[in-house]
Amino acid sequence: MLALMLISIVLGTIPLGGIVWIVLSGAITTVDGLFMSMILFCLSGIFYLNATLELRDRGLFPFAAKTTANPPKQQPPKAD
Repeated sequence: MLALMLISIVLGTIPLGGIVWIVLSGAITTVDGLFMSMILFCLSGIFYLNATLELRDRGLFPFAAKTTANPPKQQPPKAD
């Protein structure tokens, strides 16, 4: 699973390089540049979300740990 997390981080970083290229080439002000940057941001977000969820499952983020709900305790029967 470590390999999957590392691949997700690498694949999340590559689209950010594309966004930097769009900004440096001056195409960010065109409609094509805006839509391409939005698509690349979404791709990065999906891959980084996958890596973040993997890190959470490994216990790196204790504040975001999965919690299980305790079933409600049964009330004792009422004696009339």
